[in-house]
Amino acid sequence: MNKAQLKKLIKPVVKECIQEVLIEEGLLTEVVSQVTAGLARQPIVENKPKKRNDKLFNDDLQMKRKSREANKKLQEHRRKLLDSIGGDAYNGVDLFEGTEPIRQTGTPGQAHNPNVLGDDPSDAGVDISSIMGNSSKIWQALK
Repeated sequence: MNKAQLKKLIKPVVKECIQEVLIEEGLLTEVVSQVTAGLARQPIVENKPKKRNDKLFNDDLQMKRKSREANKKLQEHRRKLLDSIGGDAYNGVDLFEGTEPIRQTGTPGQAHNPNVLGDDPSDAGVDISSIMGNSSKIWQALK
């Protein structure tokens, strides 16, 4: 007996057994009812209202208000200083005539700034590419 013949004999028996277990014994009904019961149940989600700490909230508002007031005072002081320098100070001579502000080359609070004060960050610098081509001659001359 070969594989095809064995399959032809066993398949109807297995089919009948499975049908008997699923339908006649109620296994299929039980599985379907459990699945639908599981799908109908919603997960429990806990929602807690967020508590606002009024003391911290008020302290934060006060700090912001004080900061704004300090900034206003500072701006007013700067404006007064610039006004006093402007017209009559230094006999009408503009000390900063023809100058440009320094460009910021780093981030504030940076520990190390590689650019030297007064260097233009857009400056290409000195071309040293020819040194490498003649390096053996230069080292010979240095000996």
